[in-house]
Amino acid sequence: MPVVLLQGKEVRVSGKLPQAETTAPDFVLVNQDLEDVPLNNFKGKNKIISIVPSLDTPVCAISTKKFNQAIEALEDSVCIVVSADLPFAMSRFCSAGEYRNITALSMMRSRDFARDYGVLIEEGPLAGITTRAVLVLDKENTVRYTELVSEITDEPNYDEALKVLKLI
Repeated sequence: MPVVLLQGKEVRVSGKLPQAETTAPDFVLVNQDLEDVPLNNFKGKNKIISIVPSLDTPVCAISTKKFNQAIEALEDSVCIVVSADLPFAMSRFCSAGEYRNITALSMMRSRDFARDYGVLIEEGPLAGITTRAVLVLDKENTVRYTELVSEITDEPNYDEALKVLKLI
């Protein structure tokens, strides 16, 4: 079971992040209109999946803003931000910040996504939500890059993820 840090204290997460050159696990998450959205909806697009604990935190807001800006210039690419937030909260966040280039999805109906992607926090004050991670998938949902951010309160490596996204 992988371990990440939350303000310097160890926290266990379930499973492990999908490895590069494997097919990403399928998922069904919930959009702002309470509709089920499967991974297959994004087939034919390169994808950056930014997994965050909650959009209502400073680091999550910063990372969402940075990916929103970066994805605008990339053709055939989408940015999917996954959190445990309710769709109503995600909608308010995206509207207030004018995040037009991301698709915010909630795991409110199931924790399967978090388990399948190895990001479900199993213990501590954030148990039941996700740790921070980034994946890059190509048009056929093959994993091309992964990062499990070792300290939940740190930002991901934007440059590396975006470099990989631009190369596929």
